[in-house]
Amino acid sequence: MPSFPDQPMDSHSNHSNDPYPEQSPKSPTSLHELAGLFGRLGITAFGGPAAHIAMMQKEVVDRRKWMDHDHFLDLIGATNLIPGPNSTEMAIHIGRERAGWKGLLVAGTCFILPAVIITGAIAWAYRRYGHLPQVAPFIFGIKPAVIAVIAGAVYPLAKRALKSGFLWVTGALALIAGLYGVNEIAVLFGGGGLTIGWYVFQKPGAKKAGFLPWVILQIQQAAAHGANLENLRIFFTFLKIGAILYGSGYVLFAFLDSELVTKGLLTRQQLMDAIAVGQFTPGPVFSSVTFIGWQLNNLSGAIVATVAVFLPSFIFVAAINPLVPAMRRSRIFSAFLDGVNVASVAIIMVVCVEFGRETVTGWQPILIAILGFVVTFGFRRVNSAWVILGGGLLGYLLSAVT
Repeated sequence: MPSFPDQPMDSHSNHSNDPYPEQSPKSPTSLHELAGLFGRLGITAFGGPAAHIAMMQKEVVDRRKWMDHDHFLDLIGATNLIPGPNSTEMAIHIGRERAGWKGLLVAGTCFILPAVIITGAIAWAYRRYGHLPQVAPFIFGIKPAVIAVIAGAVYPLAKRALKSGFLWVTGALALIAGLYGVNEIAVLFGGGGLTIGWYVFQKPGAKKAGFLPWVILQIQQAAAHGANLENLRIFFTFLKIGAILYGSGYVLFAFLDSELVTKGLLTRQQLMDAIAVGQFTPGPVFSSVTFIGWQLNNLSGAIVATVAVFLPSFIFVAAINPLVPAMRRSRIFSAFLDGVNVASVAIIMVVCVEFGRETVTGWQPILIAILGFVVTFGFRRVNSAWVILGGGLLGYLLSAVT
C-alpha cells in the first residue's frame, strides 16, 4: 500500500489504522453479482453521470452496504480529478474495491456494454435509414425525474462531506463558482487547495512542502494530420479524447466538433444526432462515440472508437484506486480530499440547478419532478431506476396534454 507524508501518529485513533472506521469489513463480491448489478445499471441508468452515480450510491451504499458514504464520497472525488467519464470510472472503482482487478474489468465492462449495444443498433439503423426514432416525449419526462434522483443521492453525501464550518464555506464558494460557470477542474482543485491552506494555517508544525497528489497518466496524441479514416486514426483520435477530456458530455461534444466536424470528417447534423442518442440511451454518455465511430467506418469503426475512448478510464482507475485509502490516512492529503469532496457535491448540486433551469418550464415537468421527489424521499426502498422510467412514461403521456 503506498504511503504519504504527514501520516497521523496517534495509535489510539481508529482513523490512523482504518480511513473508513464506520465501514463494515468487506468480504469479496462474486464477479457474477458485480456483472448483474452493473449490467442492470447499464440498462436503466438514464440521465447523465450525476444520475448514474446517484443510482450507484443507492445500490452500493444504502442497499448492499459494500462501503460507507465516506468511502463512496472519496471515490467520487478521485474520479473528478482524472479525465474520462465519471460514472464509468465509479463503476470501475467499485469493481476494483469488491473483487480486485477482475472486478475492475467486469464492473466497468458490464456498465458500458448495454449502452454500446443499444447505441450500435441505433447507429446501424441511422446509417441505413437516415433518421432517429422519435423519443422526445420520453426525454421530456426523464429529465425532471432525474433531478429528484440526483437530489436523493446528494443529500446524504453532503451531510458526510460538510464536516466543519470551514468546509461549509468551501462548499458554498464551490457552488457559487459552479453556478457562474467556472471550470469544474478549477473548482475541484480550488476546493482542495483551500482546505490544505486551512490545514497548514491550523497546524503550523505541519510540513509546508509542495505536494503532488499523483501523476496523471497521459497518452500521447498519435493521429497524423491528413490521414485517411482508417481504424488506426479513429483509435488514436478517441484514445486522445478519453485520455485528456474532463467535464460533462457536452464538453465531449464540443471536443468532437473541433476534432471531427471542423475537419470535415463528420457533419454537424451527425454530431447533433449523436448528442440526441447520448441523451435518450442509458449508461455513459461517452457511448455516443459508438454511434460516431459507426458513421466513420461502420462496425469496425464503432468497436475501435468505443474501446479507445474508454481504455484510459480503466488505466487511470487501476493506478489511482490503491492510493485513495492511503491519501485519507495522511493528514494533508485527507484535507485535500475533504475539499475536493465538498467541491464535488457542489458540482452535483449545480447539475441539479442546471437541469431544473432547462427542463422545469411547464406544469407537466413540474408535476413529474414533484412526484419524483415524493417517491425518492418518501419511499427510499424504491429503486431509482423506476423513478426515471416512470418519469419517461409520464413524459410520454403528458407531452400531448396542453
